[in-house]
Amino acid sequence: MVINSEYAMKKIVLCLMVLALMGCARPGIQQYRESQPEFNAQEFFNGNLTAHGVLKDRGGNVTRHFNATINAYWKNGVGTLEERFEFNDGEIQFRNWTLTPQKSGGYIATAGDVLGDGQAESAGNAFHLDYTLQINYQGKPLALAVDDWMFRVSDKVVMNQSTLSKWGFHVGSIELVILKTGL
Repeated sequence: MVINSEYAMKKIVLCLMVLALMGCARPGIQQYRESQPEFNAQEFFNGNLTAHGVLKDRGGNVTRHFNATINAYWKNGVGTLEERFEFNDGEIQFRNWTLTPQKSGGYIATAGDVLGDGQAESAGNAFHLDYTLQINYQGKPLALAVDDWMFRVSDKVVMNQSTLSKWGFHVGSIELVILKTGL
C-alpha cells in the first residue's frame, strides 16, 4: 500500500486546524443558569458602586491598576452606568454605558468609546458582554474585541474578567471586582 505523503500531510494539517478552532470555543451563558445569586442587571447596577482592578499584558504581567466609582441608575427601563476610572499613573478616564433591554432578554450596550453596539446577556449569576473598545495606543486609535464575563458572588460583589483581543489574538486582560456600596 502506497501512502500519498502530501495527502496525509493535508489531513494532519486539517485535523490540527479543527482542533485549534475547537479550543477557541467560549463558554455559553446558559451553563450558569442554575448558579446563584442571580445576576439581575437592573438590581445590581443601581446606586453607587466601586470597581478595583488590574490591566494585564498578553503575558499576564500587571501593567496598570485602577480604582473607579460608578453611579448606576435606570430611567424608563434603560440603564446608565457613569464610570470614573483613576489609574495608578494619574490618568483619569470616563465612560458612560447605556444598557437598553431587548425582547430577547438581553441588552444592547453602548458607550462613547465602544464601536457599534455591544451585546449583553445574563443567566444565573453570570452577565456576559461582547463589544469592541477603541483605545489610544501609542498615540494611535486601536480597536480591541472585549469578551467580558461578570459573576455575582454575593449581594454586594461581582467578579469581572475581560479578555482583550485583536484579530483573534489575545493581547491582554482586565481583572476587577465591583462592590455595591449603596445597600
